[in-house]
Amino acid sequence: MPDMLDDRSQHCVPFILDRISDHRAHYQSKNEQPPPFFLGLNGVQGAGKTTLVNTLHETLTQPPHSLPTLVLSIDDLYLPHSKQEELAAVHPDNPLVQHRGEPSTHDIELGKRLFRSLASRESNIKVPGYDKSAFNGAGDQKPEGEWAVVNEDGKEKVDVVIFEGWCVGFRALSDGEVEDKWKRAKEEFERKGDGYKGQLGKQRLESVMFVNEKLREYDELTDRFGAFIHIDAEDPLYVYDWRLEPERAMRKEKGKGMSDEQVIKFVDGYFPAYELYTDVLRNGIFGDEKGKQLRLVVEKNRRVKDVHHQ
Repeated sequence: MPDMLDDRSQHCVPFILDRISDHRAHYQSKNEQPPPFFLGLNGVQGAGKTTLVNTLHETLTQPPHSLPTLVLSIDDLYLPHSKQEELAAVHPDNPLVQHRGEPSTHDIELGKRLFRSLASRESNIKVPGYDKSAFNGAGDQKPEGEWAVVNEDGKEKVDVVIFEGWCVGFRALSDGEVEDKWKRAKEEFERKGDGYKGQLGKQRLESVMFVNEKLREYDELTDRFGAFIHIDAEDPLYVYDWRLEPERAMRKEKGKGMSDEQVIKFVDGYFPAYELYTDVLRNGIFGDEKGKQLRLVVEKNRRVKDVHHQ
């Protein structure tokens, strides 16, 4: 992957600090202790979320801000391997749930408990982790004994939570909206054949509906956000090249890594969700509440092209 020049934090840091200030003022006006501030951050795979999140964490935790900040990834909420196998076995005709990735393959109940504990500033909270290399790359939840611990006795409590991931912020569509998008995609696939670039039109409607229904359970996490940042690829198809780059570099450097064909198949499993829910993010996830979302449109070279405050 080419060096990722950071032209995003200059937009994100002031936005986050303003939202935190508003958050604290809201509770202080009611003479209440503000709970931790939750920030959601979304971007397609390879868009540079990790680079940005690392910069945000470093900036917020150091003076003059000195905010105890926890970074969470939705990847760390993937189901344990055994539960993922059970899900795949129960739905053998749904290719979207045969491996980790799509909504329904996360342990959302675990995520809800974790968010509630952080919001309540409980002590000695265990933060789950996920090992993507386990089971020959199929992945597995790390043993609980290896989970990190925050809010330890005698230490500062977490004041900011950054929750990042490829599907963070997605909100379920109505059944009618899903069916309409699926029908249009299917018609395009039938019309263009090999010239069709998407994946939604190749799926069964039942498979897509299952994922959409499971996504409703994610709202309890999304509803915690006091702000949301969307790294919006100008064209979601960029994700294929963005995922190919690091694998090719790994093969060249270490002699191992996914083949181009394996990468494409891997991304194919995620792409129906991009087709369904990217518009949800672009339209804003907070409904009528304005000013809580920052959208950074990035070009193929990952540089920021447009900035939208929503």
